[in-house]
Amino acid sequence: MQLFFHPDLNDATNEFSFPTDESKHIAKVLRKKTGDILWITNGNGILFEAEITNPNPKKCEGKVISKVTNPPKPYRLHMVVAPTKLNDRFEWFLEKATEIGVHEITPVICDHSERKIIKKERMEKVLQAAMKQSLQTYLPKLNDAISLSEFLKTPTSGELFIAHCEDQIKKELFHSLTPHKNTTILIGPEGDFSSAEIKLALANAYNPIALGETRLRTETAAVVACTTVAMVNLIR
Repeated sequence: MQLFFHPDLNDATNEFSFPTDESKHIAKVLRKKTGDILWITNGNGILFEAEITNPNPKKCEGKVISKVTNPPKPYRLHMVVAPTKLNDRFEWFLEKATEIGVHEITPVICDHSERKIIKKERMEKVLQAAMKQSLQTYLPKLNDAISLSEFLKTPTSGELFIAHCEDQIKKELFHSLTPHKNTTILIGPEGDFSSAEIKLALANAYNPIALGETRLRTETAAVVACTTVAMVNLIR
């Protein structure tokens, strides 16, 4: 099964067309013909079965045959992660987090951040590709980059955690999670959060957690956190 993405499809859609880039891929690269079946998601949980009515490489058209809405997961995971110095490492995190299961991602700029500008459009394409590759129907929400201090001012519900490297009493994330709860996890940059940032997060009800016995790189720590949340909600 190959999955396509079309954000404009909804419950009322009967006929539609793809933009030029996707149309060219369908008609020229995949060589799809009139009558061929496509599976499409809108990124909001709906899986559409559609038939190609006009395989035009500039405007591929189709009609919806059937659709099914997949239920959302019984929890919501928000990863708040400092962008890495190298873009490809952060994109690797985006890809793997989408495959594992994440609902929302906020790039956060910290005192020790080496990268403070992100290419949101490129990152959204990474998320879309990972969603399609892993055959999922929910596209993670990618927020604009924001400073940690500003993020901590935003109302946040559920269980709140911060992973940092300072010597402090910390519980393992696995033993701190409650299944089927909304969860927000802060992951710092290569130089870790500053002491002031850690104090600010703790003052805003974030609980310090550990992700194992070794010191992890930013993107590795973020993927470990995603995996831990998914496992807890699967086995408990």
